[in-house]
Order: sequence, then C-alpha cells, then structure tokens
Amino acid sequence: MKYFLKSIGVAIVIALMSSSVVAAEFTKGVVKKVNMKSHKVTIIHEELKDLGMPAMTMVFRTADDAMLEKMNVGDKIEFVADRVKGKLTVIELK
Repeated sequence: MKYFLKSIGVAIVIALMSSSVVAAEFTKGVVKKVNMKSHKVTIIHEELKDLGMPAMTMVFRTADDAMLEKMNVGDKIEFVADRVKGKLTVIELK
C-alpha cells in the first residue's frame, strides 16, 4: 500500500510539471490597418514561431476591443497570437 501511494504521488508531481505553462513568445510587428467595425487588425509581422508561420502580413482578431483602441496605423508593436476557436487572434499586446 505504501508503495502504491508513493507511486501515485510521483505520478501527480510528474503530471503537474509536464503541464506547466510555458511563457508565450512575443512577436514584433507593425500595424497596417485597424478595422473597429469588423474587430480586426492587419499586422506586418515577423515569424510567428509558436504557430509555425513565416513573416508576412496577416489579419487578426483581437481578444478584446480595448486592444484595437490602443493600436494605430504605423505603430510598432509586440504581440502574442494564438488560434482561438480556429481564428488567429492577438491575445497579448505590449
């Protein structure tokens, strides 16, 4: 019984360590267009390593409208993008 409980404890620790959150990597970009009506922003960006995408110009949704309000055409930004419900979305903004 003692061995069994010890094994479960080790398994829990390993599971917690493997599921730890990895810090998101920010990508540099320049805002090309902000469309408040469609809640989208066009960004000329460097490689999105986390998503396996090369540098290009893309349209993104934003996690919330407050992000859009902070962006202006020509702004140099750093952001984190991810797929949210299948849509490329800016989820963090510096």
